[in-house]
Amino acid sequence: MDTPDLYNLSPLLQMMLGGLVLAVGPLAWVWLRNKHSTTAGRLQALTVLTLFLTFDLVVFGAFTRLTDSGLGCPDWPGCYGHASPVGAHGDIAAAQAAMPTGPVTHQKAWIEMIHRYLATGVGVLILVLALVSWLQWQRARKSGAKAISPWWPTLTLLWVCLQGAFGALTVTMKLFPAIVTLHLLGGLVLLLLLCAQAALYARADGRLPAQVLPSGLVWLLWAGVAALGLQIALGGWVSTNYAVLACTQFPTCQDSWWPAMDFRQGFELWRALGRQGDGGSISFEALTAIHYVHRLMAYVAAVLLALLAWKLNRFDSLRQPARWLGFLLVAQLATGLSNVVLGWPLLAAVLHTGGAAAMVVVLTWTVYATRSATEPVGLSHLNGPRFSG
Repeated sequence: MDTPDLYNLSPLLQMMLGGLVLAVGPLAWVWLRNKHSTTAGRLQALTVLTLFLTFDLVVFGAFTRLTDSGLGCPDWPGCYGHASPVGAHGDIAAAQAAMPTGPVTHQKAWIEMIHRYLATGVGVLILVLALVSWLQWQRARKSGAKAISPWWPTLTLLWVCLQGAFGALTVTMKLFPAIVTLHLLGGLVLLLLLCAQAALYARADGRLPAQVLPSGLVWLLWAGVAALGLQIALGGWVSTNYAVLACTQFPTCQDSWWPAMDFRQGFELWRALGRQGDGGSISFEALTAIHYVHRLMAYVAAVLLALLAWKLNRFDSLRQPARWLGFLLVAQLATGLSNVVLGWPLLAAVLHTGGAAAMVVVLTWTVYATRSATEPVGLSHLNGPRFSG
């Protein structure tokens, strides 16, 4: 059986057309439903819908990874040079016959390609957001009206292009742990960018007044953001190295509060899956170190985020995100514990990634719904939408 070229661009046009078709429905729905809204309102509606679909994409990406479907089609962007597994049926069947439980099967190929189709559709929506933002900005400048700066959706477009490149490298570099982790983090950053963009449009439309917070609580908010970001990065490293089952007990690990661990091997970033940098097999002690550092950081993040949710709940305008934060924190602890003691069930693992993504959205919205008591009222929060007239 011949090995396919890692990059085969022949189905690229068909993939792009498929993404356009997938995007037509959401675009039409948003524009018809919000045809009487302001420009900011329409753009926010499209941004929120794109945010929702991107969240679905991140969760489905976790499902793709956790079902070992990341190499279901071993080339990029299509499948054995075809736009769908239908055209690649013979190649997939041959690969599956040679290795029935291997990385290429009909089921895994469809899972991988559906993930790529969804990613292409989201990319089209983000492209439309950027183009419409620039068109509206130019029209407003000519008429002398105020316009929302198009630079934020442009940044989001650039980021989704970078994310697509990491998606290609995930396949062509054979699930290289650092690349897969960066691809996961890139998806969560994309959620952050879209959520921030939606919040900025809501501010421009007067629907998101900023709650003034004491400086101490602002610092706690940013500490929670930093802790969540670090914990997600560590969780991605656990998942992409398949280190979840290095510890199958809680709260101890391997009948010890401090099991044997090899931190140097575990956190050697540039290496192939299951290998050390010198090509040797990674040790079990290294996988234990990866797992246990994530667990220890979970305690720190849980305390910070629980305290943050409790304090934010005192403000009427922040009660909803505070309660969402508390609920998601409990859910994350439950799914994380389930991964350990139940042997990494697929549902719990997917929900754990989805919960992390949801926490990114909640914290991002909270940041944009607040300001420090020392910040001037007229200051555009975190480089919010600029206006030109």
